[in-house]
Amino acid sequence: MATHRKPKQNPLAGSTARTAATLVLAGAATATALEGTGHAAPAPTPAQAKEQVAGYYQQAEVATEKYNGVKEMTDRARAALDRLQDEAARRTERLNAARNALGSFATAQYREGGMPSGVRLLLSATPDRYLESASLADRAGTRQAAAVARVRHELRDVEQVRSTAGARLSELKREEAALAAHKRTIEAQLDRARQVLAELPAAERTAVEAGDSVTAATGATGAGEVAHAALAPVQAARDSASGATSGRAARAVAFAYSAIGKPYVWGATGPSAFDCSGLTQAAWQAAGVSLPRTTYTQINAGRRIARGQLTPGDLVFFYSGISHVGLYIGGGRMIHAPHPGAPVRIAPIDEMPFAGASRPA
Repeated sequence: MATHRKPKQNPLAGSTARTAATLVLAGAATATALEGTGHAAPAPTPAQAKEQVAGYYQQAEVATEKYNGVKEMTDRARAALDRLQDEAARRTERLNAARNALGSFATAQYREGGMPSGVRLLLSATPDRYLESASLADRAGTRQAAAVARVRHELRDVEQVRSTAGARLSELKREEAALAAHKRTIEAQLDRARQVLAELPAAERTAVEAGDSVTAATGATGAGEVAHAALAPVQAARDSASGATSGRAARAVAFAYSAIGKPYVWGATGPSAFDCSGLTQAAWQAAGVSLPRTTYTQINAGRRIARGQLTPGDLVFFYSGISHVGLYIGGGRMIHAPHPGAPVRIAPIDEMPFAGASRPA
């Protein structure tokens, strides 16, 4: 006889299942709400915004100095390639002239080639002159052949060097394109930083952009007061520098003072705009001293000095990667091109991590 068993009840069936489903949906809604709350990050404080923007600017300057170095190498490679192309053109002209001369000589030989040289000698009214002409022609042909061989050899060398220079130039262009892409990435980061700054109250935003440490807790500082704070030490620093500086260093410092207020522009070396190493290069060029283009080469261009030995005109470098440089003017201050959006100005050398100093020769 068959046994009829009652099926087991599903623990989630009926009201239990409905209750569980309700709890799941409620939990999901709660999780979604919490997740949305987690994504709503609070606006940064002025101090945090200042730190973020400073980090973005420092990264941008690292990329700028690398770009400057690559551009300098690219310019040298292009100039060398132009010289090689000019030399190849000159050598080609000489080769063509030699070929034309050989062609004329070969044509004359062909015209006279129908008669054996012994018969031409016998028929010649002046055998001595014939022998002399034949010897001269032979020597001329030998010289022309040697000249052609020499020019061909030189032309092959030039083509090889030109090919090498072209390959190097292509490589540098690829590097330059990669650095440009890196700069675009940093510019996007700077745009996000500007968005953060745009959310700050006007006074706090002005303080952060000016590099001031004013926060909401200490009160607002107007734009006029910030500008006055930035320009107040100019005359005192100028007096200090003029009293302690002479010769080429004085001319470099004078140039730096004349650049105050001019904008920071990536890759610019003046006269209307500068980046940091472009300013120091231009200042010392005005004093008759040629400096390399980048921060990481300028630091080795002169005599390395300790911080306690600084005198006006010295170059002061910052960050572990030597990515920023300013011109020391005395009193613990420098003139430098800070970053995009900030003009050339006077600043304390303590506002960035000090990395070293050098004195151009």
